[in-house]
Amino acid sequence: MKGIVLAGGSGTRLHPITQAVSKQLLPVYDKPMIYYPLSVLMLAGIREILIISTPTDLPNFRRLLGDGGQWGLEFGYAEQPSPNGLAEAFVIGADFVGDQDVALVLGDNIFYGQGFGGRLRQEVSALDGCTLFGYPVRDPQRYGVGEVDGTGRLVAIEEKPARPRSNKAITGLYFYDRQVVDIARSLRPSTRGELEITDVNRAYLEQDRARLVDLGRGFAWLDTGTHDSLLEAAQFVQVLEHRTGIRIACVEEVALQMGYITADECHALGSKLAKSGYGEYVMNVAAAAGATG
Repeated sequence: MKGIVLAGGSGTRLHPITQAVSKQLLPVYDKPMIYYPLSVLMLAGIREILIISTPTDLPNFRRLLGDGGQWGLEFGYAEQPSPNGLAEAFVIGADFVGDQDVALVLGDNIFYGQGFGGRLRQEVSALDGCTLFGYPVRDPQRYGVGEVDGTGRLVAIEEKPARPRSNKAITGLYFYDRQVVDIARSLRPSTRGELEITDVNRAYLEQDRARLVDLGRGFAWLDTGTHDSLLEAAQFVQVLEHRTGIRIACVEEVALQMGYITADECHALGSKLAKSGYGEYVMNVAAAAGATG
């Protein structure tokens, strides 16, 4: 499976901050926002990743992330000049996806929960069509919502329903088989001129090849699209990291745990950031794993 991080858009809800910098490059406590969705793909076992952003912002993502080789990954980059909908990611990334399955994650989404990596890899191996991830929210009318029957089977998807029949919001993480490119190319733009991801999901649902995984209690899903939610996400990460001593979405640590890099390579990455608490943490993780540096 390959992965796409969609990090485009204009971030208008975060103006004036995002008039100068991409939303996904803003800090969420101690690391750039894009580290969080990137770590999700890494935990799923995905090593080939396409970063999609605006022509203006792509050079900054390249400067931050490079070619991915330092983390045992392979990054590609592609432009989305205008925010024409989430499903456009598959049209833009068609050559990258090729004949592979693909995961799409939104660049402003944060996921956290025990055992999440194992669950992701299980869903990758069992993929048959489309796998969506649902999360209970108190205001489902703001989201795309998935409705399941008594057996847990996904039976309906509604986009921002006035009267939601479920409280399961569909999060910004999606797994698709190779058919998704053809589906995205066949879509008609919405009245807003966008290729809607809900239309992709409904196409799979009509084939009875879409399922909804309930992330449920004990799990956290946050997006960071407003000033308040950005601050709340940073506070969430701060509290967890201070209480547990473990840094969420530390991509060097994830790369080490997944076997993408060695302990010595991890230590070398941390030493480049040694003057920060983040760099010290990476070196300590590497030392505990047997680094000799």
